[in-house]
Amino acid sequence: MNLEGHALALVDEGRLAHLATVDARGRPHVVPVCYAYHTGRFYFVVDEKPKRHGNRLKRLRNIEVNPHVALVIDRYDEDWTRLAYVLVHGTANMVAELGEWQFAVQLLEQRYQGYRAMKLTFPHNVAVRIQVERWHYWQAAS
Repeated sequence: MNLEGHALALVDEGRLAHLATVDARGRPHVVPVCYAYHTGRFYFVVDEKPKRHGNRLKRLRNIEVNPHVALVIDRYDEDWTRLAYVLVHGTANMVAELGEWQFAVQLLEQRYQGYRAMKLTFPHNVAVRIQVERWHYWQAAS
């Protein structure tokens, strides 16, 4: 399912998303992620910024046991007539094929200068694909 209209514009303008996953016991876990969007799919990668557990991050462990995730991209402004968000529900999977991994990293490098400076490698730097199943866009009345 593709995003469109104002939702797509907000995703393109946004710089940070919040990823919600759930563990096997149903406990939620929410973390900020850099993302790229392309035709109904979001991608993020486990990069080289310091992390406690590397490729065994809680978000990855959660996706392995429950691939249903939510992603929120929002716009905050002191002028509350400009408030908006996109809420995406989807299914997340680790990218297993080198070609798709390279495509995901290329998309991320186009959006974020920091990724261009990192040496990301497959399969060390796990990439995750979120297939959009449904989405909701909200904006404050102007």
